[in-house]
Amino acid sequence: MSQIKCFELHSALLQSPLSDPKPMARIVARALPFSGHSRLRSPAISATLRWFSPSSLHGHPASSSHYAALLPPTLSQSSFLRRSIHVSPGYSRQLPFAGYMMRSVRGIRKLRGRNGAVKKPPPPPKETEIELSVRIGLDDDLPNDHEVVNIAEMLKLNGPMAMKVALHSLNGSNYKTRDNSITDLGKYEKVELSLVLCNDECIRKINNEWRGEDHAADMLYVSHHVADLDFPILMLGKVVISVETAARQAEERGHSLLDEVRILLVRGLLHLLGFDHEASDEAKREMEMDEHLVLKALGWTKKGLIKSISDSSIPDEQVSQDKMKKDKSLRFYRPKFSYIFCDMDGTLLNSQSQITETTAQALREAVSRGVKIVIATGKTQPGVINILKNVGLVGKGGVVSNYSPGIFIQGLLVYGMQGREIYRRNLDLGVCREAFTYSMKNKIPLIAFCQDRCLTLFEHPSVDCLHTVYHEPKAEVIPSIEELLNTAEIQKLIYLDTAEGVASTLRPYWEEATDGRAGVVQAVPHMLEIVPPGTSKGKGVKILLDHLGVSPNEVMAIGDGENDVEMLELASLGVALANGSEKAKSVANVIGSTNDDDGAAKAIYEYAF
Repeated sequence: MSQIKCFELHSALLQSPLSDPKPMARIVARALPFSGHSRLRSPAISATLRWFSPSSLHGHPASSSHYAALLPPTLSQSSFLRRSIHVSPGYSRQLPFAGYMMRSVRGIRKLRGRNGAVKKPPPPPKETEIELSVRIGLDDDLPNDHEVVNIAEMLKLNGPMAMKVALHSLNGSNYKTRDNSITDLGKYEKVELSLVLCNDECIRKINNEWRGEDHAADMLYVSHHVADLDFPILMLGKVVISVETAARQAEERGHSLLDEVRILLVRGLLHLLGFDHEASDEAKREMEMDEHLVLKALGWTKKGLIKSISDSSIPDEQVSQDKMKKDKSLRFYRPKFSYIFCDMDGTLLNSQSQITETTAQALREAVSRGVKIVIATGKTQPGVINILKNVGLVGKGGVVSNYSPGIFIQGLLVYGMQGREIYRRNLDLGVCREAFTYSMKNKIPLIAFCQDRCLTLFEHPSVDCLHTVYHEPKAEVIPSIEELLNTAEIQKLIYLDTAEGVASTLRPYWEEATDGRAGVVQAVPHMLEIVPPGTSKGKGVKILLDHLGVSPNEVMAIGDGENDVEMLELASLGVALANGSEKAKSVANVIGSTNDDDGAAKAIYEYAF
């Protein structure tokens, strides 16, 4: 069962005395367990705000001045607010409250009479505190996108303030279409709301469960209020917002994702308070009017959602095209693929066998958006880990570890969930004996790949290069062929020679000598690999996908060598880099830039999202 990633904040006292001398109500953020959908378990964010409200919703008509009274406290109150902020243990991020409240009182000056004396405010009315509770959660399947996390942080302040303004808008209102089952706030000690940010798939499932409609939506709400229940807590209900749909709508309407989420929050609140814009034209007008007043009172100047639907002609006049382009980051859309299978040499690594920061950042971006990166390489697992740990891509939040799926040694070792070995294939011992005999006779270095170890018969500069340049485990020198063959199971062999030597001598010889007992492949020009017959990364990818229960339609693959051909063919989208072999490029759907031009990174940004 997935869990909600969350934060916790308890804000301090915010006083906003109203003119009504009746007893007032107390409003603080408190935890309301999430009920209903099994994915949305109780988050731990709760934002707290105390509201001093009339004991009844009847009295003064709602107006802009009433809203204005709700937001900026006096300077002394603002100072008190700053001093009273409390952060729960373990929460260390800087809070925006103090600066916000100070900015909110700039330009405010005390009114003076004709003689210059400061008029004394009337004595404060008797008050009853009502606690406002807003719990904010991020669905566990929502990627750790920095923009979404920042929005969740902002909603800690925005949520309680929106509740406060929306509740106050009902004071003295005479809406004809609103369901007025929520009437008297004076009898409550607390008002509670739950807010969840999720993706399209999550909200589609919730929509199906709650409403029997099998499609995504921008926002859903469910009321927890029971009109006749004599209980001191007003449980408004739950608002669920799809960040994916909100991002698309924000793009279309020319404002930020934060603006759109705020609008959807207000819309959900108004629905929970009895408004329904779909009931009639009059109901639509009344909800639109209240939505406009709430957004204006909060300083959220964008058009409300209902108005945007009715009039979607142009973005807000104050938002220039230049600003929109500047503010447009990589939007939180659903990735096109669930998995990206990536080769290492010649693909993620440049011609110096290094991974650039640009490529590393593209991999981080993909992971943050929920894409699973799987390495499919001729290298050993330790070799891959040695390279990627230098750019922080090993372990949690990275792309490889001892506990992650992966395809190594040309698909001859496949690791599945929790890093468990699910497939292994070894090279014929007779072929291994012949290959090492040839190596000793011709003094051409040969390396045996044995899971996490490399074995050889003699030292050679090319053997050292395999470790120092290609980051493979340092080869162990074994004194005899028979002892080497008895040391460990061998998955593949690699001859190290010049590119000319491989092309003119080694490859023709071993293609004939293996005679169906083994296969010959090349990943780089100066290495010749001898592998079991029928070996391919594509076969390893197929084994892993079956193990994970994933369709090839969900997969994008990036490679360059002839050993990547079957993998590129299997994937829904195969990308061969421009530096790749002609065989790889002939089967690919797309030919990208070279590995020295961050071709893998460009392919991820262009085709994965």
